[in-house]
Amino acid sequence: MHATNDVATERLRTSSRIFAFSRWDVIPVLAALLHCAYFFGMFYLFPRVPLWVMLILGFIYSVSISWNINGISHNFIHNPYFRSSLLNRLFSVLESVTVGFSQVFYECIHMQHHRGNADRPDEKGETIDWISIYKHGHDGEPEHPLTYTFMSFFREDPVTVFKELKRKNWREAFWGVTELVLFVGTFVTLGILNWHYIIFLLGFWYFGHCLSYLNGYYRHYGGNPDEPIAWGVSSYDKLYNWIWFYNGYHAEHHFRPKVHWTRMQAFRDQIVDQQRAAGVRVIKPPHALGFLDPDLPPLNSGHMRPLKSESAS
Repeated sequence: MHATNDVATERLRTSSRIFAFSRWDVIPVLAALLHCAYFFGMFYLFPRVPLWVMLILGFIYSVSISWNINGISHNFIHNPYFRSSLLNRLFSVLESVTVGFSQVFYECIHMQHHRGNADRPDEKGETIDWISIYKHGHDGEPEHPLTYTFMSFFREDPVTVFKELKRKNWREAFWGVTELVLFVGTFVTLGILNWHYIIFLLGFWYFGHCLSYLNGYYRHYGGNPDEPIAWGVSSYDKLYNWIWFYNGYHAEHHFRPKVHWTRMQAFRDQIVDQQRAAGVRVIKPPHALGFLDPDLPPLNSGHMRPLKSESAS
């Protein structure tokens, strides 16, 4: 047990005057800057290139929203990249404008997700995790992936998030609202400058957030809400994890959320025997393609109802 705590309890240190935990964080930071440039670059290109080119660029933007949210933004929540609180605040604003949602609000929703860990509804039909895949399911089973993917966007409740932020820290609530105003203001400005473009953009923006929910669905579908080490579902596809900043190590992440993204593989190596004993689910494709996994449990089969697992019994 002591060995498993080596990576789980360590806090990375670096001599860098800019980065708080690791110089490797320059990679997601540069990726975020490029993503922001891509976002505004689409606006520049819209009247200058054929529609078929813009459709391709729009689809790439949709995928990149999920990539950013689940990789760059997500890692930033658990291990803010910079030593400077000002740089962290500016990066949060940058992310908010680029993906079209407040980073502060996202952090609040995500930390609530970690409190509930995709829990099942209680006797009142409520879940601690606001975005649990079981929240709108039936008989202890997850919701259908299509409704979860395309309806979760409309279920978001900014008022509830704001109240929770205000309860904890009114300054964070202020910055959350500020980020919403800045991102909405950016979209409105782009719409005033070219209303054809904003109509074009909104569909891909919505689809990008849907892809993020699709990714989230298969990070928990087949997991065990009653077993901490098996809360999440992992994918160890190398290319996926290189590009998505080790987002695939999701069972490991839920078990120890503060482990830095550069240490996920080492952490997994330390707890792999415990994971196997607990029946941690591993899928072959990236999470967004989880429906292609050859060992996908059938929905509404009773497989994921609240019964004790063999490993826990």
